[in-house]
Amino acid sequence: RGAMAAEGPRSLFVLSAAAVSRSMAALEQDVWALPGGLLQGVLPLLTVFHLERAEAAAQRAGLSTQPIWRKLWDDVMKTRPPNSKNITCWRKKFLETFFSNVLHGVLDVSSDWRLHHHHFSPLLHSSPHVSQLTLCNMLQGAVELTAEHNQQVLENLAGSLRVLNFQRLLSSDQSIRRSLVLLLHRLIHHGSVSQVSMYSWPVPDTVLLVLILSMSAGFWHSGNALMYHSSLCGLCREDSKAQSQKLAQERAERGCYGERERSNGANQKESPSTPREADMEVNGCGADAHLSSVLSRASSPLHNQACEETSSKVPCDHTSVEGGSSCVSEQLSCHHVLRKTRRRLKSAVGRKRRCLRRSRGPHANSEDLYDFVFTVAKEHNSGLLNKNSATEGENAENWTSSSPGSLCSGHAGCKKGGSAGIFSLKAAHRFRSVSTLELFSIPLTGETCRILSNLLSSWVSLENLVLSYNGLGANISCILSALRALAHHSDCHLHALSVSDIFSHMPCTELVCCILSAFPQLHTLSVSFDLKNQLEGSRPEANPTCSEVEIPESCLEQLEIRFPREPLHSSFLLPVLKASKSLQQLSLDSATLPSSQELGLLLGALKECNPNLKKLSFHDMNLAEHQKEVLLLLQDPILQEITFSFCRLFESSTTEFLLEIINTLKRNSALKSLKLPGNRLGNHRLVALADIFSEDSSSSLCQLDVSSNCIKPDGLLEFTKKLEGYIQQRGGQTQFTHLHLFQNWLDQDAETAQEALQRLKAVCSVVSDSWDSSQAFADYISVM
Repeated sequence: RGAMAAEGPRSLFVLSAAAVSRSMAALEQDVWALPGGLLQGVLPLLTVFHLERAEAAAQRAGLSTQPIWRKLWDDVMKTRPPNSKNITCWRKKFLETFFSNVLHGVLDVSSDWRLHHHHFSPLLHSSPHVSQLTLCNMLQGAVELTAEHNQQVLENLAGSLRVLNFQRLLSSDQSIRRSLVLLLHRLIHHGSVSQVSMYSWPVPDTVLLVLILSMSAGFWHSGNALMYHSSLCGLCREDSKAQSQKLAQERAERGCYGERERSNGANQKESPSTPREADMEVNGCGADAHLSSVLSRASSPLHNQACEETSSKVPCDHTSVEGGSSCVSEQLSCHHVLRKTRRRLKSAVGRKRRCLRRSRGPHANSEDLYDFVFTVAKEHNSGLLNKNSATEGENAENWTSSSPGSLCSGHAGCKKGGSAGIFSLKAAHRFRSVSTLELFSIPLTGETCRILSNLLSSWVSLENLVLSYNGLGANISCILSALRALAHHSDCHLHALSVSDIFSHMPCTELVCCILSAFPQLHTLSVSFDLKNQLEGSRPEANPTCSEVEIPESCLEQLEIRFPREPLHSSFLLPVLKASKSLQQLSLDSATLPSSQELGLLLGALKECNPNLKKLSFHDMNLAEHQKEVLLLLQDPILQEITFSFCRLFESSTTEFLLEIINTLKRNSALKSLKLPGNRLGNHRLVALADIFSEDSSSSLCQLDVSSNCIKPDGLLEFTKKLEGYIQQRGGQTQFTHLHLFQNWLDQDAETAQEALQRLKAVCSVVSDSWDSSQAFADYISVM
């Protein structure tokens, strides 16, 4: 402190790493009490450990540590972070990336003296700042985080982590899956993870994919508990104990006590010979035991009497669910009994339903239990499941459900059939599940689509579902079936759905109709395809066409459709618009217009049926021959944002058309944002657009986007001067706030462009870029 006072804080910058370390050890007790001026000089010299500890002292002194964390990023990470302009806290950004890089072995803490300290544990001290984590390749991060010495790190992540990403995964062995099970169980079921995303998995391992999906949906397979974990975690034991006490109290109040019985053949009592049999044995209703005997060929069958014969002897807590029922035992109070399909076990399900009607108590809660059937393929080197000849790809898990509407009904491309391996009934716990699921570039087979479908059918916590480039094809029917089943749950939260792929299996507008008819509760819907399906007419046989689907009144607020160069037939889109009275945003991309009449009908429907529409966007649609309809849109008194993006508006237009647009905009006081990227404005049309802000204009336009419009520096300068003159006429008052100039020819005269931009920035916020127009033109010529 004496040296700093005498020679100033800069003198400490020349100290060696060893000297700094010794200085920090001496200052460790009282550095946090330094005056603000001295503390400001010390902060850049601190290790990450001390800098983190000094955060509170810096805040009390009114000092910001953000520049120091930013410099740490530049010195240590040596990369430019994506979206750096949007980073509000460099401290969190650094520590979160630091955690991930150390976890995956990308960063060596010994590479910089600021990264290591004898009291500093990289994973432990940075984990409370991690809200997003990516696991990739062989899931080495999962193995490390579930190691015994990182128990506190995992506890910290359970409280801080919100987004869990999986990227470019490879097939893994059973020990790695065990670690993944434990990690997902702690972070999702007993943690705060709300979003699970999977990216770039060209050949997904079915077992691993199903494991992640099922645990994200809140399921803990009792089979997984046996194969991957010797016992339930401590939190599960506490929850199970509390739940058992609660159920015991409820049974006492209802007087539903009795002795538990198991029978084999004619009511002969026996003890299960293996842990698997003990796990599969579901106490209560005989239908469940019958399911076990049908599905489990590897172990001795368990036979129980019909439920109506034993209901007086068996302690059952019957709880209603969608299309089914469940029975709970004292020891397995958290288990959710699973059922086979109605086709195979109709009699057994009938007995259970009769049991439900007679024995359901007045306090039955439909949210307590869910019925499913798990059919699990054999695992490598596992004594719990019978061995069967198969490769790793055959180790799959096939879920079916007998709830109405929850099963894929066997459409083309989604045919029924079991997965490889031995079928067995598995009881499952139902835990907390995530609210956002995203699958990007992960091919889904008919089998995995059925599994996903049955998970989705009861995934009531799910709010946002993104299915992108999964090669669904005809398997989209499974997703529609799941949505239809999910819509029947009163506590369903799904409000946003995005489906995109290379090939479209049916016309986009028809798919939109089918989705909204299955799930009218959606608020946001995005449907996007690149190319038309080359196999015309290959639609599911049982899937009704758009004209046959009745769309109930929907909650839709935002609709985005990207067509694979399909004609925009208003007859298909009009039922959607009529059913969506709350629609606020509509985006149509890459559609072809057969005639002006089609666009006119669309605009008429929007005006009549969608009075709340605020934002309308057309992208990559040829509107050169639809000038009348364009003017009608610009006159709309309700729309606040209009986008004509790469719509060739001025390809063959006359001067009169441009003047009509300007005069229309001058009279429209509702429009706030006009986006015209890629419409061949050029210099003279840009200069003319300045008249929108003239003294006699009543326009309220705030944002103007003229990106990709062949604008040169001299044209931009002339536009600027004209705009300045109008603002002076208005007494310096203007509502114009933002101008977008991306990818214009401003590099052709840097000096003129700089003058124009400087003068514009005094008037509004200008968003531009450094774009090499000559290279872009060369690239354009090379691909012609």
